[in-house]
Amino acid sequence: MEPRPRSFYILSAFFVLFLLFLYGPTLTIGILSFQGPGGGLTFPMRGVSLHWFRELFEQQAVGDIWGSFRRSLALGFMVMITTIVVSVMGGLAFRKRFPGSTVLFYLIVTALVIPSILISLGVGLMFDQADLTVHWSTSGYGAQLTWTLPFGLLIMFAVFNRFDKSYEEAARDQGATAWQTLRYVVLPIIAPMLIGVALFGFTLSYDEFARTLLTSGSRNTLPLEIYGMTTNVTTPVLYALGTLTTGFSLLVIGTFIAVTAYYARKRARAASDAGKGMV
Repeated sequence: MEPRPRSFYILSAFFVLFLLFLYGPTLTIGILSFQGPGGGLTFPMRGVSLHWFRELFEQQAVGDIWGSFRRSLALGFMVMITTIVVSVMGGLAFRKRFPGSTVLFYLIVTALVIPSILISLGVGLMFDQADLTVHWSTSGYGAQLTWTLPFGLLIMFAVFNRFDKSYEEAARDQGATAWQTLRYVVLPIIAPMLIGVALFGFTLSYDEFARTLLTSGSRNTLPLEIYGMTTNVTTPVLYALGTLTTGFSLLVIGTFIAVTAYYARKRARAASDAGKGMV
């Protein structure tokens, strides 16, 4: 076996440092959340226990942790479903060129480069000028869609750009209507990509701070509640909350990956059975 060049070890060291920089803060918070009852917000740790996780389920002196969690969860699902539906519709619409399609595409992409706080400020001002109540389920919902929809649409543009139209033509040759072709042919084929869009929609909404800052009204979402707690809470209960929310995010991502793997295996099995039938 040939000895590895020195560049390999240098690049490996940089990669390890990158991983530490990326995940070090999360690991630090996770470790400090397991301190004993007399623990503080910094090292060294004072004992090891689950005390601060139990404290999360007690009545807190400040903040509305579980209320904000429920709001973020509901908002995340609202944004996720809307992102899936609009992204599929937009992807289907952009399969053919139409007047203004190029301008519309750049308008969609522009939403990604506008500073998030300006989006939040603009949506909040619009609701205020229209004499509408600023609320997480209305103005907050709209502000977050300006963040998730461009990602979903870009994914769908890429998917339909490589989609083999012969599947749809074969379905129409068999007498399928346009709706039947979409439901029984197109959607099952692009199902794994739809799961990816759903993951983007939910996770981007669940942890969005800037676009919700001025559009959530008097009821905070979880990121806003955590930010507010940093000025009042001086115990590791804040770290315990961060550890639980991180674990929840990983659980959501793992679930989406498992569902995607299931659909991939199902498609591979169907393709294998079709191949055996032809033989």
